[in-house]
Amino acid sequence: MEDALIVDLYWDRDERAISETQIKYERYLTKIAMNVLSDREDSLEAVNDTYLHAWNSMPPHRPEILSTFLGKITRRVSIDSLRKKTAVKRGGSEYEVSLQELSENGIEPGTMQENESEYQDMGRYISEYLRTLPEDMRNVFISRYFHFDPLKDICKNFGFSESKVKSILFRVRNGLKDHLKKAGYEL
Repeated sequence: MEDALIVDLYWDRDERAISETQIKYERYLTKIAMNVLSDREDSLEAVNDTYLHAWNSMPPHRPEILSTFLGKITRRVSIDSLRKKTAVKRGGSEYEVSLQELSENGIEPGTMQENESEYQDMGRYISEYLRTLPEDMRNVFISRYFHFDPLKDICKNFGFSESKVKSILFRVRNGLKDHLKKAGYEL
């Protein structure tokens, strides 16, 4: 079913919206959750929570790109779940590894802003920077730091060696750091 029709089902409060979303996006959403949580059961729970959040968000929100909208929800729900689970002890999930890589460049998105407005501004600056990159570099960065894909999966998906992926990520992180500094962020 087309995304626009699925969104219409949400707006009509038709419960088929959830089943159609599940049919079309469950694998995609589960992959995002697994990359953050590294646990099948927790990931399935996060995906189910995504469906509930989508139901509660539409209306009033009408997403332009349903897959991105759902992916953001899954990512946020999964990160929140991981934070709750690892309040005492940090794990070695791809989420944690990705955040560590970013923090080595002084980029710590969760701590660099004080309110939702600043968070959205930072998102705009990051998007602005990413749009200046060649498509393959942008997609590698998004795979690693938005979807939290492991390096081996990125290598496989893009046909790059591990050293090339690491090099791309290093260059993009450094460029992003410079871009955020020019925008006034202290890193």
